[in-house]
Amino acid sequence: MEDDTQPVLGVIGGSGLYEIDGLEDARWVSMSSPFGAPSDDLFTGTIDGLRLVFLPRHGRGHQHSPSDINYRANIDSLKRAGVTDIISLSACGSLREELPPGSFVRVSQFIDRTFARKKSFFGSGMVAHVSMADPVCNRLGGLIADAAADASIALHDGGTYLVMEGPQFSSLAESELYRSWGCDVIGMTNMPEAKLAREAEICYATVGMVTDYDCWHPDHGAVEVADIVRVLGENADHARALVRSLAGRVATSSHPCEQGCDTALDTALITSPEARDPEVLARLDAVAGRVLGGNHG
Repeated sequence: MEDDTQPVLGVIGGSGLYEIDGLEDARWVSMSSPFGAPSDDLFTGTIDGLRLVFLPRHGRGHQHSPSDINYRANIDSLKRAGVTDIISLSACGSLREELPPGSFVRVSQFIDRTFARKKSFFGSGMVAHVSMADPVCNRLGGLIADAAADASIALHDGGTYLVMEGPQFSSLAESELYRSWGCDVIGMTNMPEAKLAREAEICYATVGMVTDYDCWHPDHGAVEVADIVRVLGENADHARALVRSLAGRVATSSHPCEQGCDTALDTALITSPEARDPEVLARLDAVAGRVLGGNHG
């Protein structure tokens, strides 16, 4: 069934992508969240008739380490801003010969190896369990693939992203282990981001922007920040072109999501109504207001 929800595209920019150009009526907007401060203000405007909300994941100037990012505040703030679809643009390392630096990968699966981050909006007082079997939105992923083709950006369609804690890069033994697991790229930021987007009932997809070969490749040395920064600049230009190409498609895409990303909480809440903590429910007014009867204005 169709609904009259107007799509709003959220763009989370990773390393090297701290701004989006070409927006009309563009401005930075300060947001507050009951989960704390997001990485930065939100940059909002319109492109091809679509409202777009951009958040630099590490903050302008790259202030926040992967482990220190307040992922809950970021997703909660995007939800409060009305975002229905998120494209995550994330720098990553390659674990495959056929994915050299400069490659773009539409991620289809994740392996979460992080351990020092708050990974859920829910917990004591309001427990919920969402499915992460298919962690990215196939509808949004298809739009990204079409947009990349139109923007003449070579996009590898599908791949597994290993999310490590960081901030240090991998040891050689770790890199070889992840390759043996069948992983394609490695990064530090898309978990718990993807899990939180699912809990917030926001369609989410990741484009991994390869900067290096991690440390496994015999013809490439250890990862060097200077080399990464150079490739980041090249990738950022392509990422902006991808967003511009994607905007028109999202503006005319259908909702609700056939995959059920936007109704993920329908079968996830397990705490009985009489046992739910009112203080916890108040924090969930944006994330879970649809199913808890709140509103997020």
